[in-house]
Amino acid sequence: MRRKDRERDREFALRVLKDCEYATLSTVNLDGSPYGIPISPVLVDEVVYFHCALEGQKLDNIAHSNQVCLSCVCHTKLIPEHFTTEFESAVAKGRCTIVTEEEEKLMALRCICEKYAPSNMHAFEHAVARSLMRTGICKIELEEITGKSKKMPE
Repeated sequence: MRRKDRERDREFALRVLKDCEYATLSTVNLDGSPYGIPISPVLVDEVVYFHCALEGQKLDNIAHSNQVCLSCVCHTKLIPEHFTTEFESAVAKGRCTIVTEEEEKLMALRCICEKYAPSNMHAFEHAVARSLMRTGICKIELEEITGKSKKMPE
């Protein structure tokens, strides 16, 4: 990391990943070009889960090369008078696989819904019964994570 003064520890980076509303998942296309797409991640222990369709470019890329990078940002604040932004960020690298075991899929979906739709958990079982067969779940087993932040002095 170039700006060592902004570097934060692993626990900080994991908290950013846990707190972010969305993250950008980067994969490599079959022709070697980069591909980035926003996802809604949830951190369970030190595994990242996200939901997706059952087919598409992201899954094609993961099948070709399961090495991925996840970029997360949260707690941003624009400071226009100083031409800067306060932020907290994390960059995680790992291997992504498609979850096939139903019990793990249900656990991941429950965690995703608890994070993004806590007020609607009473409808979780009904929604899962309707959509589980057409919902993909991927998991990223973290191999590396770094954190960074910038705060303006008071």
